[in-house]
Amino acid sequence: MRRRPLALAVLAVATLAVSACAPQESSTDADAAGSNGGSCAPADLDTVAEDTLTIATDQPAYEPWMVDDDPTNGEGYESAVAYAVAEQLGYGEDQVEWTRVQFNTAISPGDKAFDFDINQFTITDERRQAVDFSSPYYTATQAVITTGGSAAAEATSLEDLRGLRLGAQVATTSLTVLTDVIDPTDDPVVFNTNDDAKLALQNGQVDAIVVDLPTAFFITSAELDDGVIVGQVADPGESGDQYGLLLSKDSPLTDCVSQAVDALEADGTLADLQDQWLSQAADAPVLN
Repeated sequence: MRRRPLALAVLAVATLAVSACAPQESSTDADAAGSNGGSCAPADLDTVAEDTLTIATDQPAYEPWMVDDDPTNGEGYESAVAYAVAEQLGYGEDQVEWTRVQFNTAISPGDKAFDFDINQFTITDERRQAVDFSSPYYTATQAVITTGGSAAAEATSLEDLRGLRLGAQVATTSLTVLTDVIDPTDDPVVFNTNDDAKLALQNGQVDAIVVDLPTAFFITSAELDDGVIVGQVADPGESGDQYGLLLSKDSPLTDCVSQAVDALEADGTLADLQDQWLSQAADAPVLN
């Protein structure tokens, strides 16, 4: 498996004293107790399959989140994060099993056939009614992309975009930002996937589409002829969309998975992986 070794949080060694109180355990330790008092050791985690961490993502999975639509290779930011979380929890690469689940299916209520799903899920209060989220592993903004010669190519403000034909993927923050922040004159065109949206853009069925900023850089540079990033859309009052690992509602794994993400944040692993896979994300102008 082609994968760079990932930095792990240093395991804290607790100094135990004989007392009537339980010892305090580090939240960055893979064997630490979750907030519910349970152990985060693999043998004690209630996973979908015994001795296995089952991780889901959509298909296709896009760069820079996954490379070659292959989450198993550890390449791309989300694939690398998933393996880092697994390692932090005490699972080896051979104990990780990947499955494919559509975005809209994953955020719907009900039992899940995975332990967590990683697919640029923005953490929202509405979604928390149906699913759990880990601590955030990335904060992103949304961006408008088009092709050279399109009516959107010269837009420099949200007002310039409002009279155009715009689209985004169903059930995503991209669609919410398109509807609520850009607020186009005509109803947005809603697509099942970003691939469908990109094809409509190529065929001139829409003037521009909204995607998250890292995806915008990849699509415009690698998948579109004469692709253009019109600009990023800052949601007023927000610093950006926080992406979390998605788990089933009231999952017994939520605390432990959050502890693993927190440890990767604390030891710099997430920052290193962002530098490796998402280094362009600050280079787009902001549309006001």
